[in-house]
Parts: sequence; structure tokens; C-alpha cells
Amino acid sequence: MLTREDIIRKLKDILISADARNAAALQACTEDSKILTDLGLTSVGMLYMVIAIEETFNIRFDNVGMNDFVTLRDVVDYVENKLK
Repeated sequence: MLTREDIIRKLKDILISADARNAAALQACTEDSKILTDLGLTSVGMLYMVIAIEETFNIRFDNVGMNDFVTLRDVVDYVENKLK
């Protein structure tokens, strides 16, 4: 079972893959970081993130939209619940 810290580390890797130019800021992000404003992801970056999360954690985003996720914590909570 992955710990919350494992999930966060993998999410940061995904985010950095989506936007390598912003790697330092993404590595320093916290669970309170806002996905759109603090992390600066574009809609393409968000789509990449969703696909990468599904593949990395072998989960599917069911009945949710990326607008349902405001902070990194929201994504971590969702992934954590799907892995239970």
C-alpha cells in the first residue's frame, strides 16, 4: 500500500514531466498548492496529468472533472481513496 508521501512524490514526478520548465517550483509544491494558479498547469498539462495519474496508479477518474480538484491535496485524497 502506498503511503500519502509516496502518492505525493509520484504526483510531483508527473507534474514535472508535464512541465519540466517549472520543475523547481513543482518540486517545492505542497498539498495546499492550487493546481491552476500555483502550479500553472494548462488544460493540456491537466489532461496529461489525468492520463499519467490513471496509468501510474492504475485507477480511473470516475464521475469527476478536473474542476473538482482545486489543490494538490484534493488530488492526493482522491487517489488515496481509489487505492483503498
